[in-house]
Amino acid sequence: MDARNLGIGIIILLQSTIGILGNISLLSYYLVIYCKKHKAKPMDLIIIHLIIVNILIILSKGMSNTMATFGLKLFFNDWSYQFFMYVLRFFRSLSIVTICLLSIFQTITIIPRNSCWKNLRVTSPKDISLCIFLCWVLYTFINVIFPLYISITLSGKNVTQDTNFKLYTIVGYDKITVSSYITFVVFPEILFSGLITWSSSSMIIILYRHKQRVQYIRSTHAFHRGSPESRATQNILVLVSCFLTFYTLSAISHAYGALFHSSNWWLMNFTTIITLCFPTSSPFILMIQSSLLSKLCFL
Repeated sequence: MDARNLGIGIIILLQSTIGILGNISLLSYYLVIYCKKHKAKPMDLIIIHLIIVNILIILSKGMSNTMATFGLKLFFNDWSYQFFMYVLRFFRSLSIVTICLLSIFQTITIIPRNSCWKNLRVTSPKDISLCIFLCWVLYTFINVIFPLYISITLSGKNVTQDTNFKLYTIVGYDKITVSSYITFVVFPEILFSGLITWSSSSMIIILYRHKQRVQYIRSTHAFHRGSPESRATQNILVLVSCFLTFYTLSAISHAYGALFHSSNWWLMNFTTIITLCFPTSSPFILMIQSSLLSKLCFL
């Protein structure tokens, strides 16, 4: 193994280890709170789901790339390779759906009571659980149909090759596959990204207007101190901003590799590291922003 692969392997391994420890610590905190209160808030359910998705992304993407980088062979046949790739896509889709749900939920939470959107407020954890369940069912169906269809369509063809223990698709898909992929995978991700941007912008506008109104009553410092909704919204905004940054970089690198059929070593490893950045950093962002880090240390 050369020094280049060793360095990338160590970086990915550190990312994966730190991410797993951070997510498990935050998940443990929420489980302890749930055991004490025997009741979970809707926002807590969304965050718990995000933590679980983060762990799954790190285990699937991080561990597999770490093994490949350190020279441990990953043996895939055509079908299992396609299935593995769509499992990664499944977790990626769940991640953006969860962030979208988190952002929209927080936006609806802080809207003024006289707003026309006030009837959309969710107060029951069952509603959030139903949304999460429907997302799992929908994306499970989509991401199982694609590998089966491709396996049948490309049956008997050598669709993968082994290059440095990493597999790449080298046979182009037919028009039906490409159109279906764009319709059921790419378009929803663009739609969810738009909803995240819209809800984040709405939160900023609502906070700004509220701040302007209360300036006549109390100082800005007192406002920030005495408004849990404001602090929670700012936490979500920081989390969403980080997600959009890493997601955009990851999408650009994926798109470049797909459009130009690039198997550049630097591009592939950059894509892997960027993909793991949000699942690794998000638990620490939540801890720092909401002062959970001191609570976790105390526990």
